Amino acid sequence: MAKLTKRVVDQIAPGVTDAMHWDDELKGFGLRVWPSGRKVYMVMSRVKGRLRRITIGPHGPVTPEQARIRAHEILSEAKAGRDPAKELDQARKSPTMKGLGERFLKEHVAVRCKPSTQAEYKRSVELFINPKIGTRKVTDIERQDIAELHHGLSHIPYQANRTLGVLSKMFNLAEVWGLRPDGSNPCLHVKKFAEEKRARFLSPEEFAALGKTLREIEQDGSETQSAVNAIRLLMLTGCRLGEITTLKWDYVDIKARELRLPDSKTGAKVVHFGKTAADILDGIKKLDGNPYVITGQKSDGSRLTDLQHPWRRIRAKASLDDVRIHDLRHSYASGALALGEGLTMIGKLLGHTQVQTTARYAHLANDPVKSAAGRVSDTIGAAMLGQGKPPKSTEKPKKRKSAAPSNRKATRAQAADAAE
Repeated sequence: MAKLTKRVVDQIAPGVTDAMHWDDELKGFGLRVWPSGRKVYMVMSRVKGRLRRITIGPHGPVTPEQARIRAHEILSEAKAGRDPAKELDQARKSPTMKGLGERFLKEHVAVRCKPSTQAEYKRSVELFINPKIGTRKVTDIERQDIAELHHGLSHIPYQANRTLGVLSKMFNLAEVWGLRPDGSNPCLHVKKFAEEKRARFLSPEEFAALGKTLREIEQDGSETQSAVNAIRLLMLTGCRLGEITTLKWDYVDIKARELRLPDSKTGAKVVHFGKTAADILDGIKKLDGNPYVITGQKSDGSRLTDLQHPWRRIRAKASLDDVRIHDLRHSYASGALALGEGLTMIGKLLGHTQVQTTARYAHLANDPVKSAAGRVSDTIGAAMLGQGKPPKSTEKPKKRKSAAPSNRKATRAQAADAAE
C-alpha cells in the first residue's frame, strides 16, 4: 500500500466487505473502508502486550495529514506505556458531574458522614455545583473550570471554600473509581479565600451577666427551662451544641460526673464535669417516656431541636449580641488556660483528636507572659523618664557567713607561709 494521501484515499473503492489499507510510511496507521463507502482513519498499536485499535476519525472531516499527526501521537503514547484506547473509552463512558455528585452522596457521604455533614454536602452539590458544571463530563473538567466556579462564589467566601472542599473530595473519589487518571484532581492549587477565624471568649464579668440573665429568665418564664438548662450545660462542660441537645439520660453518670457519649464529631468520648454541672443535671426533672436530658415542648419523647432562637433572645438580654453558642465552648477552653492547664489537657477536655485543633488557643497561653512583660517594661520606661525607680528584686540579699576567728588566723598563716 502507498502512503495515504488525499488522492490515494479518494481513489480507494469500497469492496464487498470492509477492508484495511495500511500506510507504507507510518507503521500502524491505516484506513478502514466499508462496503457503504465510509472511510475511517485508524491506528493499531501494542500496549503492555495487548493489541489496541483506535479510531481517529472519518475521512473528509479529518484530512490524511491530520490523521497522520494524531496517529503518530498515539503511537508515541503507546511506546511510553500509556493506553490511549483506555483513556478514550473512559472519556466516552465518563459520567457527568451531576452523575458523579449522585454517586458521591450515595456511596460515600451516606455511608461515612454524619447527618449534619450529609446535609451540608448535599447542599453544596445541588445548589452550587450542579447549576454550574452539572452537565459537563467528569473527564472534561479542568482547573480553570474549578477556579471560575470558586471565584463566582466570592460574595460568599465561606461557602465558596466549603464547595471547593466538596469538589476536591469528589475528584479524589473519581480517581479511586477509575473515572479520572491518578493525580488529575483539578482542585489542586486553587487557592481558598481568606477566612477570619472568630474566637470570642467571655470574660468573668460577661459570664456573671449571662448567669444573672439565666436566673431572671428562670423566674419570669420567658424561655423554656430546657433552653436554660442547655445553655448552662454548654457553659459548664465545653460540649458542642449537638452533644448537649442529643444527650440522653443513659449517657449520664452524675455520681461519677461523666457524660459517656457513644458518638460525637470525633467519635465516642467521655466528658468529665464538676459539681456545679452535676447539680444542674441533678435538678433536671426526668420525663416518663422521654430519654433526653434537654426535652422538647411536645410530650412525645422529643428533644429540643432549636436553641438558636432562644439563644438570640437570651444573649440580647445579657448585652452579649456578638456571642455565638459555640463561643461558650471557646470560653470553656479559655477558662482552663487561665487556671494554668496546658494545651494537651485542654485538648482532652474538649475531645480533640488532633493537636492542630487545640492549637488555636495557643495565643491565650501567652496572656500571663504578656501581662508580666508589660509591667516590667512600663516600670523600666517610667524610670528612664525619671518618673519612678526601676523594679527592685523581691528577694532579700543573702548574708555572707563570716568565717570563724580560728579559721581567719589559719588563712592568714597559710598566706604568710605562701609569701615566704
